[in-house]
Amino acid sequence: MRTLMIAGGAGFIGSNYCRLVLERHPDYRIVVYDKLTYAGNPANLADIADDPRYTFVLGDICDADAVRAAIRKHDVDTIVNFAAETHVDRSLSEPGAFIMTDVYGTHVLLEAVRELGLERFHQVSTDEVYGEVLTGSSAECDPLAPRSPYSASKAGGDMMVLAYHASFGLPVTITRGSNNIGPYQYPEKVVPLFITNAIDDLPLPIYGDGHQMRDYQYVEDHCEGIDVVLHHGVPGEIYNLGSGVETRNIDMATLLLDLLGKPHSLLQYITDRPGHDRRYSVNIEKVCALGWEPRHTFAQALEKTVRWYVENEPWWRTIKSGDFYRAYYEKHYAGREIKPD
Repeated sequence: MRTLMIAGGAGFIGSNYCRLVLERHPDYRIVVYDKLTYAGNPANLADIADDPRYTFVLGDICDADAVRAAIRKHDVDTIVNFAAETHVDRSLSEPGAFIMTDVYGTHVLLEAVRELGLERFHQVSTDEVYGEVLTGSSAECDPLAPRSPYSASKAGGDMMVLAYHASFGLPVTITRGSNNIGPYQYPEKVVPLFITNAIDDLPLPIYGDGHQMRDYQYVEDHCEGIDVVLHHGVPGEIYNLGSGVETRNIDMATLLLDLLGKPHSLLQYITDRPGHDRRYSVNIEKVCALGWEPRHTFAQALEKTVRWYVENEPWWRTIKSGDFYRAYYEKHYAGREIKPD
């Protein structure tokens, strides 16, 4: 592996992975292939734009001809697929877009890997494919039980990846990550949404009672895990990635407010979203056996994330001041306030 196509590399996790590759592998080249939808932002890659080992290609993973042209032109031998529609709330109102990108787009990439004989394909997936896990922790062999169009589309992509391994012998791996936090996360996601709202003394919209359990991992830890699996994972295998620590959403929100010195009165309870999974938890023993382990505690991850948004205000203000973001926020949060039990 020497030339990696990072599909969706201008997004949150993808852009952080690009930095890791350039830092860890000085003899590698990366080709960021990105459609630049609302969450794909060239500013996420501004600090590596002048690196001669980095190339950007504007393209859609659903466009088979464009994918193949980019692979041939840049002599790509490996694809790491971050490209996806990812937000559960958006999937409830626009499920078709999720099916196209997350399932059909993955198929297009796999066909290119098969036809052009690439060395490796890695699929970046999510723990949400396991569905709501009320007790215990999900292992890689557990059945999938997605409960939203987003998680269903990601599960469909995963099944396609495994089918291409079984049917055509493609050298594929999959990682299923828990909730990521850190730099460059689009502020519709809960942690950057809460941080930026709190900075402006705006309410933090808490779904339901806020007791939903999540495993929040720092994005750099996740990217390191992906890189370990890409280089040392067994083809055809799945690896869970997470911190191994669960946190209630309400506790995340109050700790965030404390870090910013903001009052807890900013917490605003709103009606829960449909099909909201109560808990996720993944067993990470399999990936730890490859030599990976998370480096950040939840408290460290949240503190570093809060500090980044405080220090990079122009980045997120540009996004939140736009009509596209304002329309989304109004649609999903206006008029939903409730009294907590």
